[in-house]
Amino acid sequence: MNRFQPSGANPSTKDSITTIALCLAIALLEGLDLQSAGVAAPRIAKEFSLSVAQMGWAFSAGAIGLLPGAALGGRLADRLGRKRVLMLSVALFGAFSLATTLVWNFESLLAARLLTGLGLGAAMPNLIALCSEAASPAQRSTAVGAMYCGMPFGAALAAAIGIISPADEGWRHIFYVGGLGPLLMVPLLALWLRESAQFVRAKSQSANSAEPTPGFIEALYGSDRTRTTLALWVSYLGTLIVLYFLMNWLPSMVLSNGLTRVQAGIAMMMFNIGGGIGAVGIANVMDRFGRRLTVVGMYAGIAVALAGLAGASGSLSMAWGAFFCGLFLVGGQSVLYALAGQAYPTEVRGTGVGAAVAIGRLGSILGPLVAGQLFALGQSASMLVAASIPLIVVAALAALTVVGSFSPRLGSGTALPGGRGA
Repeated sequence: MNRFQPSGANPSTKDSITTIALCLAIALLEGLDLQSAGVAAPRIAKEFSLSVAQMGWAFSAGAIGLLPGAALGGRLADRLGRKRVLMLSVALFGAFSLATTLVWNFESLLAARLLTGLGLGAAMPNLIALCSEAASPAQRSTAVGAMYCGMPFGAALAAAIGIISPADEGWRHIFYVGGLGPLLMVPLLALWLRESAQFVRAKSQSANSAEPTPGFIEALYGSDRTRTTLALWVSYLGTLIVLYFLMNWLPSMVLSNGLTRVQAGIAMMMFNIGGGIGAVGIANVMDRFGRRLTVVGMYAGIAVALAGLAGASGSLSMAWGAFFCGLFLVGGQSVLYALAGQAYPTEVRGTGVGAAVAIGRLGSILGPLVAGQLFALGQSASMLVAASIPLIVVAALAALTVVGSFSPRLGSGTALPGGRGA
């Protein structure tokens, strides 16, 4: 028997639901950990007497780890299997999230956050591949969206833990949850998560035909995939620059309009609630009404929401502007993840998705960094929100290029030409 072969050839509906539910739980823990540093930042800075610049490096360390983690995790997924690499990734970010509670100075904090980011980055391509391959072709976008909605809800959970934690040592509580939760999930993944049947078949076909596993460059650019890969990268980069700019600077934008910290917290809560709804809702729309119509509507919604947020001044208008920005931006990210999962054949899906996620993580670094530099030069947050609309237009055109690469004769769950299909 092939060493990748599980019992049974195809996953049942129960197996598919179990896979998506487990991936949703991991995504929720990812969202919690990604938000935890921001929630804990003021108390960490106070305890270790860290400057604003040092805290900026602490934030960046986790984000920097995401980039190579995504590329490496996706590549290993095509070689070792999605389940095995996901378990290793979850164990890694759980262990080093827990290790964050033991840091004793600035350098140890950087190391802990960097290694946590490496595990977080490696997990996401495997979550996307597993959900894409567990669902039927007609429901793949919805499956990825259902998984991804865990991210904003995890971020909201992190904020709630920060609020109820004690004022002095309270910052460690969020990392206890962010560390123990993933470590407890590892044995559950081992027991209940089924390896992707599509991956098993692809490995069996490759072994029987004695074909070598495609190399990294061939996986991304071979078989007429160059245009699709580059367009996917541009859409990820542009969308995530704007998404992470808002995730990091929205509270400051609310405060700069003369509103209170409570109102800023409400705006962030509305942003995350909108994101959770959008992640499932917009992906479901794509399964029902097709890729092109969804992408056009999604990016039009992002542009209108950004314009509304840029012109908002009162607490109510800011809250609703944040809600719709979260709805379309986070929902749009789940659509891009679904497109990436469908754009590559099974044998290179992990590599293709991992590379796209890595490029997106680059946007998560550039967005807050560029915005911070422009703020330092005296630019207003509202002006930056409005100025990001042209970037969204570029990302939309790139996403439509990806959509145009799918054969109109093929179903929504079928991979692009150039592989053995989905």
